[in-house]
Amino acid sequence: MKTISVFGSSQVRPGDPVYADAEALGRGLAQAGYAVMSGGYRGVMEAVSKGAREAGGSVIGVTTDQISSRFAVQPNAWLSEIHHYALLRDRLLHMVERADGYLAMPGGVGTLHEIAETWELLRIGALPRRPFVVYGEMWKMLIRELQATRFLAGGCEERYVAWALQPADAIDLLDNWWQRMNLDALPPKVGPSLSP
Repeated sequence: MKTISVFGSSQVRPGDPVYADAEALGRGLAQAGYAVMSGGYRGVMEAVSKGAREAGGSVIGVTTDQISSRFAVQPNAWLSEIHHYALLRDRLLHMVERADGYLAMPGGVGTLHEIAETWELLRIGALPRRPFVVYGEMWKMLIRELQATRFLAGGCEERYVAWALQPADAIDLLDNWWQRMNLDALPPKVGPSLSP
């Protein structure tokens, strides 16, 4: 079973369209046979976990003392497996190294950090090629802004990052990635270099 790491805002709540989309994505990922991994707390992480668990999927949360202690939050109730780290950087490394693909929902600085770290590791070849989908207009606008500068080589983002505006489109991009790359199987995962 392939595992998809989902990044996104902790600030959205039920009733927010981003929450609804994340719940639909979790459900769709589980129905497509993926395990869903997230940071394990609230917001997008809760929504994607809820959608996946209600669809009978495997749901992995990766938590850290640096968030649990500082913000007094607990892992969400939808997780079937929890990995816990003392440090935020180790948590992110787990989510990047132990996933077969990535999906970034709208979010703030934390989500931007997760996108940048994952994208750069893919770009420099520190990770095997894996699908990476960013979801929503905000990330498309950011990529366009970067592309308009002299600091992002023309078109390089298209080799590493795809974008989607609908849950079904994001899942289709993930489903079709391995066929498009003419890969019958995933390359071996990096690591594990960390233990939970």
